[in-house]
Amino acid sequence: MNGLAIMENVRRYRTVASLYRQTAAFRPLRSDSLLAQAREWEYRAVAELEAYFGAFCQAASGNAPSHTAGCAMN
Repeated sequence: MNGLAIMENVRRYRTVASLYRQTAAFRPLRSDSLLAQAREWEYRAVAELEAYFGAFCQAASGNAPSHTAGCAMN
C-alpha cells in the first residue's frame, strides 16, 4: 500500500473512533462498550502507522541517515 492509502485508512479509523466517543457522551448507559470500540479503532490506526513506518525504516536502513529521519538506526 502506498503512503496516501495508509494515511487515508488512518484518517478513517480515527474518524470512526471519534464517532464512538461522541456517541458515548450521549449514551451513558452504553459508554463503556462504546469507548472500548473507540480504543479498538485508535489501536488499528496506530498499528497501521507503525507497520508503515516500520517497513519504511527497514527499507531505508541502507541509506544515509539524512534519508531516515525518525528511524532508529542500529
